[in-house]
Order: sequence, then C-alpha cells, then structure tokens
Amino acid sequence: MLVVVGRIGRPHGIKGEVTVEVRTDLPERRFAPGSVLVAEPERVGPLTVAAARWHSGRLLLSLRGVADRNGAEALRGVILSADVPDDEVTEDPEEFFDHQLRGLAVRTVEGAEVGVVDDVVHLPGQDLLGVRRPDGREALVPFVAEMVPEIDVDAGFLVIDPPPGLLDLDLPDTAVASDDVPGE
Repeated sequence: MLVVVGRIGRPHGIKGEVTVEVRTDLPERRFAPGSVLVAEPERVGPLTVAAARWHSGRLLLSLRGVADRNGAEALRGVILSADVPDDEVTEDPEEFFDHQLRGLAVRTVEGAEVGVVDDVVHLPGQDLLGVRRPDGREALVPFVAEMVPEIDVDAGFLVIDPPPGLLDLDLPDTAVASDDVPGE
C-alpha cells in the first residue's frame, strides 16, 4: 500500500540536496539510504534516497541522479510515497494511514449519517478528509482533532463535529441577483 511520507521543499545548498516536509512518524525508516520512493507526479520518479540528514530541525535528502541545485529545484513540490505493508500500523494510536481511513462511515456527534471517507487530501497546512455524501457530492472536512473527535478503524466509522455550514458549502448558490437588490 502506498503511503504519503513527505513533500519535497526548497533546495539546500548547491550539491542537489532537498528539504523535506516529513509526513511520517518513521522518517528514519522511510528515508533510509537506499529507500525507493514513489513520486507524484510520476514523471520524476521513482526516487532513490542516497543520503539523509537532519539540519536545524529539517530533513535533508540527497537523491540519486540529483547532483546540483537546478536538479533539486525541479523536484520542489513533489509528493513522496513509500510502499508500506497492508498490515502495518502506526506506533501512535492517534495517527492513521490513508488506507485505514478510506471506506470508514462518517457520522456527526449527533449521530446523523454523513457519508463515507473517499479520499485523504494532503495539503501543506493540514489534511482534509474527502467524504462522499449519499447523494454523490463530496464534502471536505479538515482532519483535525476538534472536527474529528473519534475514529474507530476496527468498527469502521469516524465521528465529525463540523461547524455550522461546513457540510452545506457545496449547495447551489442562493445569492440574490444584483437587479433584485432594493435600492440599486
């Protein structure tokens, strides 16, 4: 199973090193020298880790075939994924692999059925759960503890506590036409 483990950031120095925004609790394993990572977009990968080191709290990678700053700059924004056994679980009970979340039933804290987790969207600031609604529409729910207070992978569900309007943001626009506004 492919699991997103990082995102390549800016180049570091002139010898082809790249900074990595780490998205795994096991960076020593996922970015070990010799590790082969799947890249998105696919045209730039797979990428093989030549060396990894920490510098000022940031992971720096040297990748085979990337020998200068221009090569490193060309990789900026590339998403890195690792092939993880299907039965592997995270060490932290509060963290989940994407494949563990996909397919979970979603309901509100009040018990209303919302839909099913269809996707996990990884953004620089936070992750979002793509929830497929019963009518086929998609709702995007920030994957933060305040909005997703309960996850039970074994039971096959998660609970969300969305703020008012979050699940209605994809409804048709009900704005008033400018010629219907009084005084205009």
